Amino acid sequence: MNIPCLDINKQYLSIKAEILAKTEEVFDSNAFSGGPYVAAFEKDFAAFCESKFSLGCNNGTTALHLALLALGIKSGDEVILPANTFIATAWAISYVGAIPVFVDNDPNTWEIDVNQIEAKITSKTKAIIGVHLYGQPFDIDAVRSIAEKHQLFVVEDAAQAQGARYKGKPVGTFGDIGCFSFYPGKNLGAFGEAGGLTMQDESYAKHIMRLRNHGMEQRYYHEEIGYNYRMDGLQGAILSIKLKYLANWNSRRKEIAQKYLSQIVNPLITMQHQPVWSDSVFHLFVVTTPDRENFAAFLAKNGIQVGYHYPVPCHLQNAYKYLGHSTGDFPNAEYLAAHCVSLPMFAELTDEEVSHVIDIVNQYK
Repeated sequence: MNIPCLDINKQYLSIKAEILAKTEEVFDSNAFSGGPYVAAFEKDFAAFCESKFSLGCNNGTTALHLALLALGIKSGDEVILPANTFIATAWAISYVGAIPVFVDNDPNTWEIDVNQIEAKITSKTKAIIGVHLYGQPFDIDAVRSIAEKHQLFVVEDAAQAQGARYKGKPVGTFGDIGCFSFYPGKNLGAFGEAGGLTMQDESYAKHIMRLRNHGMEQRYYHEEIGYNYRMDGLQGAILSIKLKYLANWNSRRKEIAQKYLSQIVNPLITMQHQPVWSDSVFHLFVVTTPDRENFAAFLAKNGIQVGYHYPVPCHLQNAYKYLGHSTGDFPNAEYLAAHCVSLPMFAELTDEEVSHVIDIVNQYK
């Protein structure tokens, strides 16, 4: 038995006829950049997220960049974020000329450690970006409480969390702006690059619509420095189709995750703590173990492929050497980076495959 960490082809085959019919429709209508298919997806995704507004763009990194631009974050400002996240969270801060200010991750949930945020706030701090890491919500109320106390913006990096809920409410609706990635491997994945944003404030929506379209409200009249950050029509059409299946796909991921959580009993394996207020969609199922390389080799020998998300924390990346961080600054993030292993997780895994993963993980010594 050979079990990949991720297999997006199985999902495609299950909806292939519907996808091909819709793409032919897009080709016939020549609606390739923005247009009615993107608008339809934006409406559907806003409803899915229970958000007043939803806007599409060309990828999740762009979504974060647009969010910070719309909030007026600028050169010299500081933005707080967790040290353990995909690098795009930090990129957006750098793109607007601001300074990424890292805090460590919680040792149990692996999300941003809310107890360490206030110590990082200065007169230059303008926003906090919380990341719903691996599809699990961070403690939004705690972060919002700190933000309100210090008059800071909150941006939700929900790139991995389409459909996740915090205290019963969809993520992406708590902060000033929510940012999503529709990279092909995500729970809701495009057939190429795509991203999106959610917000409740119409002024942010109008500003982002202008920013993503070369700074235009009227064609060829540019009100500000803008960007070519539009979502293309094909991705909008494909995402609308896949969105109809997302709840079922997420439900299957949760079934698989519950089996992992309840049946993996190997004391060498530590799993992400799931708080009662968190309804994760398990974009990834990450565990830690003392000897990652040995564990991965053992699984590979038994036909199980794994991934590492993420092997180097942001503060130790060469790109951020100028910030002057060193090993030991954020020990929880560093431990996760050195010991994390992502087990197979996608909705099309069979019960037999899931049982095989559990059996092999429990056999590891």
